[in-house]
Amino acid sequence: MLKFDFTNAISDNVANGVSIEDVKKISRRLHDFLESFRQGMPGFAKILDEQEDERRKIVDFAEKNQHFKNFVVVGIGGSALGVQAIKGALLHSEWNSLSDDERNGYPRLFVMDNVDPEHIAELLDIIEPRQTLFNVVSKSGSTAETMANYLIVRGLLEAHGLDPKKHLVFTTDPNEGTLRKISIDEDIPAFSIPPNVGGRFSVLTPVGLLSSAMVGIDIAEMIDGAKEELQSFLSQDDALKNPVLFNAALHYLYSKMGKNISVMMPYSNALYTMADWYRQLWAESLGKEKDLTGEIVNAGQTPIKSLGTIDQHSQVQLYMEGPNDKIITFLRVEEFRRKTVIPKLHEDKKTLSYLGGKEMKKLINAEQEATALALMEKGRPSLTISFEKIDAREVGIFFFYYELTVMATGFLYGINPFDQPGVELGKTNTYALMEREGFEEQKEHVENLRKNLKYLVM
Repeated sequence: MLKFDFTNAISDNVANGVSIEDVKKISRRLHDFLESFRQGMPGFAKILDEQEDERRKIVDFAEKNQHFKNFVVVGIGGSALGVQAIKGALLHSEWNSLSDDERNGYPRLFVMDNVDPEHIAELLDIIEPRQTLFNVVSKSGSTAETMANYLIVRGLLEAHGLDPKKHLVFTTDPNEGTLRKISIDEDIPAFSIPPNVGGRFSVLTPVGLLSSAMVGIDIAEMIDGAKEELQSFLSQDDALKNPVLFNAALHYLYSKMGKNISVMMPYSNALYTMADWYRQLWAESLGKEKDLTGEIVNAGQTPIKSLGTIDQHSQVQLYMEGPNDKIITFLRVEEFRRKTVIPKLHEDKKTLSYLGGKEMKKLINAEQEATALALMEKGRPSLTISFEKIDAREVGIFFFYYELTVMATGFLYGINPFDQPGVELGKTNTYALMEREGFEEQKEHVENLRKNLKYLVM
């Protein structure tokens, strides 16, 4: 299991911090959350046992399509960030630059996750359509960015005279939406996103599992890790001994003390994209204008990602001496997959000799601990999550741990962690500006907003 160290987040060790007594005061609410979870588990938990057949189909599909040199995921937000997190954590950092033999015959993995015209064009510059399988991921089948990129990909395939159903696979709603209809009409293979699982909670569905299987990642191990975390969570009623409940309590209580920024700082390049996934999960789930009673609460913390040791030389000065408005989560790795020893050179120079003969893992972990201790001395709270090693099982644990934690934190705020009304307004405005049928009234509203703006263009 992952190891959770909350030492530097409690008032015994950090000045003006959250105390054990503070957590005990809300323990009844935390227990209520645990009981409500037991009585009616959310979709992202149910699918761990419900999607076994779909996972077998994914593995079979991946095995049959290893002749492709490139696998391109077309998606955005929850349809892309999980894929990138898994790729960053479990594949060689230069996976797409390795030879076919070095990749053991598995395809290169790309993600089309924006509508920046240069980014899309440059990605398409380096792939051969005939050697590429495109996975279009959209639950609704109407996400403007994803569908625009789908149309570009489809146009590219047709321009090369290629049969779309041999180069496309969809991941979408099992029954509804444009992609599902196209899949049925044109016999394009498709996998299902469970209706009861939202995008940012979908990494352990075909959204994240198909691309993983295509590049040889053991998806059963990820699911097993998630199941282990679920059982661990359900087995401990005491909030002070349950890492999910304790972490949720700390973030909630610190936010009430004015610490409205949550920093995730991995001391591992491989875990950096996990912090990207975390940012969406934390921001969209907890950033809500209203609570469940309709009262204006403007809940949530702003999630920020940072990378150790690099950002010790850019951001930590602010964290240490700037506004005391942050709680920091360090990610640490105990056993790295590669062993690198610093050579013993320049032993006559004290500024260098102390490094010689030591493993790089000792240096990076010493820097993480040193930073945490320095922050503690300055009255800045932090906690540390340690990976024994980065593998599919521990990645699965991490994903599920944070899905549970964000749900528990949302319960404390009294908000709905599964909706995103703030996102929807931007979507409808985009549809209006792009003149989508059915959004004429919104187009008129947007035009009226424009008329009333006072522009200052330099």
